[in-house]
Amino acid sequence: MTTTPLQELSAHPAIAASPFGPARAGAQLAADGGLILEYVIDSPPGVLRVPPAAAPAFADELWQHTCCEAFVAPAGAKAYREFNFSPSGQWAVYDFSDYRQRLTVPLPSFAPTIDCQTSTTGLMLRATLPPGLLPEADAWQIGLTVVLETTTGDKSWWALAHTADHPDFHPLASFTLALTCRTS
Repeated sequence: MTTTPLQELSAHPAIAASPFGPARAGAQLAADGGLILEYVIDSPPGVLRVPPAAAPAFADELWQHTCCEAFVAPAGAKAYREFNFSPSGQWAVYDFSDYRQRLTVPLPSFAPTIDCQTSTTGLMLRATLPPGLLPEADAWQIGLTVVLETTTGDKSWWALAHTADHPDFHPLASFTLALTCRTS
């Protein structure tokens, strides 16, 4: 099983200040070829807005509120898949052929499993992706990100790497976590 330790995410520098942090995320290859993602966000008490629990199902525009995300591309490819995981239990998957060139594809027949635990000082979210939900590859380039919303509606954007002047998680250059997913 390939594991990366939790790595510190940084707030986008265009944001004046954020009450959150540290925020950390990591990825682990599961024994079945799936992917386990973990996010840990620290927050002062009563500051982080967490969406209320909902039925675990596909939902659009989850990034409008507190949301954990992963961008997974086969190493060296322009195509990538975006995953959104809401603390509510809802999720989304989007396919792109290139930078922000979204493909219209049917909903996947597989769904991630999301486990989220919140406390007065933050949250821990674990998303488990079955192998059928991941792009076929021998190695992946992964971007781990979060959108954090305060109870007053202010947002901050956190990532392993920011490569644009404004918050934008889609540039392939920001997919800085390399993970070998198949052995030959």
